[in-house]
Amino acid sequence: MQDKLFSVIRGLKADYIEVRLDQSQSSRLVYRGERLEEAGRTASTGGCVRALMKGGWGFASFNSIDRLAESAAMAVEQATHVGKGRSEFSPARAVIDKVEAEYKKNPIEVPLSAKKSMLDEYNRIMLDTPGIQTTSIGYADIKKKVIFASSDGSYIEQSRIDLNLRLSAIASRDGDVQQVGLSIGSKGDFSTVEGLQDRVGGIAQRAVALLSAPEVKGGNYTVVLDPVLAGVFVHEAFGHLSEADHIYENPQMRDIMALGRSFGGQHLNIVDGAAVPGLRGSYSYDDEGTPASKTYLIREGVLNSRLHSRETAAKMGEKPTGNARAINSNFPPIVRMTNTYIEPGHTTFNDMMSGIREGVYARDWYGGTTSLEMFTFSAGEAYMIRDGKIAEMIRPVVLSGNVFTTLHNIDAIGDDLDMNQGGGCGKAGQSPLPVSNGSPHIRIQNCLVGGK
Repeated sequence: MQDKLFSVIRGLKADYIEVRLDQSQSSRLVYRGERLEEAGRTASTGGCVRALMKGGWGFASFNSIDRLAESAAMAVEQATHVGKGRSEFSPARAVIDKVEAEYKKNPIEVPLSAKKSMLDEYNRIMLDTPGIQTTSIGYADIKKKVIFASSDGSYIEQSRIDLNLRLSAIASRDGDVQQVGLSIGSKGDFSTVEGLQDRVGGIAQRAVALLSAPEVKGGNYTVVLDPVLAGVFVHEAFGHLSEADHIYENPQMRDIMALGRSFGGQHLNIVDGAAVPGLRGSYSYDDEGTPASKTYLIREGVLNSRLHSRETAAKMGEKPTGNARAINSNFPPIVRMTNTYIEPGHTTFNDMMSGIREGVYARDWYGGTTSLEMFTFSAGEAYMIRDGKIAEMIRPVVLSGNVFTTLHNIDAIGDDLDMNQGGGCGKAGQSPLPVSNGSPHIRIQNCLVGGK
């Protein structure tokens, strides 16, 4: 295969050419209440060619290797028509490598019937809980092999396994509806989604309990976020702002995300990196053949770096960070996060809570939106804090604000880093991309909490 790909690349004229071949096999099960809506296995093979010529890109995908030469010629022709200037693309050394998939209990080897039996049990636990109206379950796993070759002389074969499970219990009473979810993912270990009976029962019971929980009075509070919600916050509210394809195309973003700008106290360090091992966003090389790295986005409170592809790095005069990713061969790689998290500090949870006369403890996540530096997030679970202690459960709260003001208002960072590996990231129609995000517990002063 290596000789075949290089023979096609060398036969064409462009400033840069890359070929990706994808081979995958996956299974998926989806439940809506009592009903199993989807259950099956799929296998697919495809590929794509991307060409750069005078600053213009061409892209063509195919589902048969027999169409490789035709698609490569098409991509080069497209780039020739588009390109009118100078190509900016960071140079890279040639890499020849083969990376095997990491796994503990391979989900691909688990029979579909066994997966269904497990999910049937989880579904029955939730539905048998008094007060639960309906449920939602989505399970997916995939084993993928990607072959990459480029005009730089790189040839890389990478295999990976990924799985994800999301369960939701929906309770209702007198027109009031409350929902609690559980999201779990893994880089190749099916055992992470086994034995969840107690946790599944817990989310159902909590959904019912929320029907009787009071609402918080809206206003500014000292808020403590658990590692899950803090991780989602740093991913959604700050991580996407750090993706350089957004920055170099937008003068307003270039002003906002200026290197050296203070974004928090010296205790604040935010990292993204596929080189962090064992997580869903981890890999050895991105989809441009750039080695994975660990990038400090914020170091000691100061904006230190952005996330780059080879093109954005060249355009902005910075180094590639190995963050060019494509969900499959139907798409070109774009700048994406990998494993994004706040590094741990030195504050214990008890010390973080002490001294809070009245505040809010927000856990887990439900949803949210961001618009440049403004964000709105819904917690999946919340409690009042009274005199330094966790008190009564309240309805899930909505947190809103300016991300940069909020980062400055983080006055305590815990010593208990935890990574959330459930869910996936979406951008430019490419979803769900495997990522992880995390944080220790963090304390935020003057956080706006929506309520009655």
